[in-house]
Amino acid sequence: MNSPFFQRAEFACSCGCGFDTVDAETLAVLERVRRHFDAPVIVTSGCRCPAYNAQIGGAEHSQHTLGRAADIQVRGVEPAAVQAFLHASYPDAYGIGRYATFTHLDTRTHGPARW
Repeated sequence: MNSPFFQRAEFACSCGCGFDTVDAETLAVLERVRRHFDAPVIVTSGCRCPAYNAQIGGAEHSQHTLGRAADIQVRGVEPAAVQAFLHASYPDAYGIGRYATFTHLDTRTHGPARW
């Protein structure tokens, strides 16, 4: 992984299993978010092994288990603004979801999905 903004450890599964391989396309989108807002992007949930995903109640076929998803917060930016930027940038692709405190992005191949 070679990124000016992110380190592999930021995407590591929270259970400590060592799964930390994020998809290059997902990383590229996150870098675009970082450049657009000119603010740090905090990965609150990245890669998840199937066991950890099940433990926290993640979707059975979550893109997190494939290293193709990240839940993020952009410092000083509301999730609605992040979601709006992603919708405008990728109107026909990806999974983009807004929650109260973070935005979900995934680079699923069969989509888009919005929530």
